[in-house]
Amino acid sequence: MKTMPTFDIENGTGFDMVAGVDEAGRGPLCGPVVAAAVIFPRRDIDIPVVIRDSKQMTAHARAVAYDWITQNTIWAVAQCSPAEIDELNILHASLLAMSRAVEKLSCAPQFCLIDGNKLPPNLIGTAVVRGDAKSLSIAAASIIAKQTRDKIMDDLAAMYPMYAWNKNAGYPTAEHLRAIEKYGINEHYRKSYKPVKERINKDEFTHD
Repeated sequence: MKTMPTFDIENGTGFDMVAGVDEAGRGPLCGPVVAAAVIFPRRDIDIPVVIRDSKQMTAHARAVAYDWITQNTIWAVAQCSPAEIDELNILHASLLAMSRAVEKLSCAPQFCLIDGNKLPPNLIGTAVVRGDAKSLSIAAASIIAKQTRDKIMDDLAAMYPMYAWNKNAGYPTAEHLRAIEKYGINEHYRKSYKPVKERINKDEFTHD
């Protein structure tokens, strides 16, 4: 049985206002990368929902957890656009989105726990590898980030139904790659990503 995240890391910081920070959407070919920051004002509360790494949860469980988290914590979301991802690269865009999410919090955290192995340069805190499996604050942020990004991709899918972004969330599934081959790309694609870049090069070659 997999262990569940706890407040042990938060309690170990010695601070009351600790923000967990995570992102969603580093791998997709299109759409923004979305980051979330979550502070639990109290850690001695009963949590009636499952909060864990969002990737290990069903869509229904994430939706239930999202509703509880947004009603009982201090939270914020931010993003970096496909154009920013192309300009900065996905790592630096992810770190920037995390910084933006922390800056949007209504209460400034004393310390930040960042999922991964790199700390955004302007934040005070520490990076926690696989933090969404260890820290409740980071796990909560992973749920907020994923739910927010999935909603963005669902909305975009209504505008561009041929790509089925509501099903693949922009990831390079076989169906998605076939759609790119058939319909081409648009402004929501990350032009620095290999399959997209290959399509751009193919179009340029065809038109030469």
